[in-house]
Amino acid sequence: MTRPHYAWIVVGAIFLSLLVAAGVRSSPSVLIVPLEQAFGWSRTTISAAISINIVLYGAVGPFAASLMQRFGIRRTVLSALALIVGGLLLSTQMSTPWQLIATWGLLVGLGTGVIAMVLGVTVVGRWFKTNRGLAMGLLSASTASGQLVFLPLLAAVAQNYGWQPVVLIVAGAAAALVPLIFFLVPEHPADVGLRPYGATEDEPTEIPSGNPFTNAIDTLVRVGRSRDFWLLFGTFFICGLSTNGLIGTHLISNCLDNGIPEVRAASLLAMMGVFDLIGTTASGWLSDRYDNRWLLFWYYGLRGVSLMFLPYSGYGLYGLSLFAVFYGLDWLATVPPTSRLTADIFGKGDAPVVFGWISAGHQLGAGTAALGAGVFRTIFDTYLPAFLVAGVACLAAALFVLWIGRRGSTAPRPQTDVV
Repeated sequence: MTRPHYAWIVVGAIFLSLLVAAGVRSSPSVLIVPLEQAFGWSRTTISAAISINIVLYGAVGPFAASLMQRFGIRRTVLSALALIVGGLLLSTQMSTPWQLIATWGLLVGLGTGVIAMVLGVTVVGRWFKTNRGLAMGLLSASTASGQLVFLPLLAAVAQNYGWQPVVLIVAGAAAALVPLIFFLVPEHPADVGLRPYGATEDEPTEIPSGNPFTNAIDTLVRVGRSRDFWLLFGTFFICGLSTNGLIGTHLISNCLDNGIPEVRAASLLAMMGVFDLIGTTASGWLSDRYDNRWLLFWYYGLRGVSLMFLPYSGYGLYGLSLFAVFYGLDWLATVPPTSRLTADIFGKGDAPVVFGWISAGHQLGAGTAALGAGVFRTIFDTYLPAFLVAGVACLAAALFVLWIGRRGSTAPRPQTDVV
């Protein structure tokens, strides 16, 4: 029996890491109401901390990619895990809003920002010559799996035992990743005597010199002259606006407003996670074979329709199930074609850092939605405006993606091909 290429072992370890990080990242959605009840904080105050978490989750991406190139994946990820676990444990002792912002907003936001899609792009770039879309699809689907595994459990714990046990559960899960990363994730295929999956000849491994933060900024300055970069950045901003910023943060609270219990609402997110696992993996397979711009056109367009449908679904079993299936298939299906377009346009060497900047746009959009939807809910006593704004934005993104790669918009080519 032929042994699987070690690249798939690395994908498995990174999948679990991204899954747990997604569980940590999504857990505030089940804590909004318990924190309101425990401390009397407003939904706007809690949403502000979540918004900071989400923005940092994206903003740290390009610097994390540069740190991985300079110091290695293993050391960077282990440091991030220490930050996450420390922030979570400190949050169990919080009593004021600034402590919520410092722990969940700053420390957890910075740590989970390292163990995010930029990690997936870096790993796929190092370990795969072929089947990159499929590998990226699998890693992207880990976010959905994180919801599937964590949210129903966390919602039940929060409902029956309060918010602190929820924090301890996700802290324990993050701590369990430390030996997984330490023992199973080499830096490069050559470290275990292999070539990247699908490679027919050895590829040089270059370690960039200089300050990793300066390298990240220099990359942004260079690619910022490209229209393609801003089209990818802007459409991914809308992707974040319409996914984890709105649905991932506020769907449970929105369901509670409409008479749906918290555990059932979390199960709805988990159901969406099942279908996103299918949709995002399939999207990776499709991105290896079809025009990625047209894939994004359909993904954003269909997502916009589903978001505008939800407020008028009646929140019954049929309407919510239809939304969960339809939206779930599309949740993170945008990631594989976006990452592939980034690599095709900007080159393999620059792709992790450039995708980190594009991901920062995603999380900036998510942070905008997390805070904005909370403000809408406070002012209008309903989430309806937030869903309509996100739906229209998705329809606009469906048109913008068709301009990517057109004449006159090509990017400056990278100077080196660093892996």
